[in-house]
Amino acid sequence: MDSNWRFATRVCTVSALLGLVGCLTAFQVAATPFIFNTGNVDGKIATASRPADAGKSEIESADDFVITSSTTINSATFTGLLTSTGGLTPTVGDVRVEIYHVFPKDSAIPPSGNVPTRVNSPSDVTFRDFDAVLGGLTFSTSVLSNSFTALNSVMTGINPAPNQTNGGEGPVNGQEVTFSVTFTTPFDLPADHYYFVPQVQVTDGEFLWLSAARPIGATGTPFSPDLQTWIRNENLAPDWLRVGTDIVGGDPAPTFNAAFSLNGRTIPEPGTLVLLLLGLAGIVWRRFSQ
Repeated sequence: MDSNWRFATRVCTVSALLGLVGCLTAFQVAATPFIFNTGNVDGKIATASRPADAGKSEIESADDFVITSSTTINSATFTGLLTSTGGLTPTVGDVRVEIYHVFPKDSAIPPSGNVPTRVNSPSDVTFRDFDAVLGGLTFSTSVLSNSFTALNSVMTGINPAPNQTNGGEGPVNGQEVTFSVTFTTPFDLPADHYYFVPQVQVTDGEFLWLSAARPIGATGTPFSPDLQTWIRNENLAPDWLRVGTDIVGGDPAPTFNAAFSLNGRTIPEPGTLVLLLLGLAGIVWRRFSQ
């Protein structure tokens, strides 16, 4: 074989390989936006969610979302009430965000039996967690209304079975506020079913997470299965109760989502066609390198 022809063939092969690598790189970069939203606040219930602080025990409220392909999460929002204690102005200190798997992941088996069920609850322990004070996230607030009333609430009535059902603690009024969270380092979530838990530390008041419609309406991002909101406090942990089915109760019992959103970008997998082309390029390279 003529040496000039062989050289030209190798140059063409290298160029083709580089072109394919460029295509693969462009494919990987072409991530699509990820947007999840439970929709507008419906005002049916408000549930406490706070870190332990200055004589206040920890309370966690959780609502679920689904990731269908690997995704990087950049930011989130959630909407709740800031209530006042003794007529004082509530002051927001720390904000935390936790991500849980769905039980039985990250959990003890068998469960304790202190709640009616653990089926579809959040797991025992967190999968990922972020804290504004520790630098894991930054946040801002937007006041939507200076006076908003939720028709029911859950704050202190979080009790083990068989005393879990109390109907809720009645209407609660406060300032309706949306918290916008940016994660200092965006984090990756593989495809799976998760729970989102926001916690707000408040001085001279409380934070209660407001409900959104269940099933998710036209203003949100419907998915299936859409699980209901769960809650626990330090005395109940590691177990969780369903806010509607277990605590509020009734026949039929109401069920709730909570108002939040997530934003990020999907992490695309290399396409089968691109991998096939790379394989063919390898064969060509070996053929003309001989």
